[in-house]
Amino acid sequence: MGMPQKRFQRRKFCRFCADKVAFIDYKDLKTLRSYMTERGKILTRKMTGTCSEHQRELTGAIKRARHIALLPFMEK
Repeated sequence: MGMPQKRFQRRKFCRFCADKVAFIDYKDLKTLRSYMTERGKILTRKMTGTCSEHQRELTGAIKRARHIALLPFMEK
């Protein structure tokens, strides 16, 4: 019985901070969908590595896009 091997895990970082994004556009559906599950739920900061400021902005953008029917509230 040996020691369990450590798995290499890439450090998560905020892509919006790295790209110096000024604001998150609610019409940019490709970006918004990358932060949602296939069932339509918003992914957490813990899973994506997004900073708290951008996570709040991202959540607002997704909710705004849902409200004007650009994104579904849930997938079937």
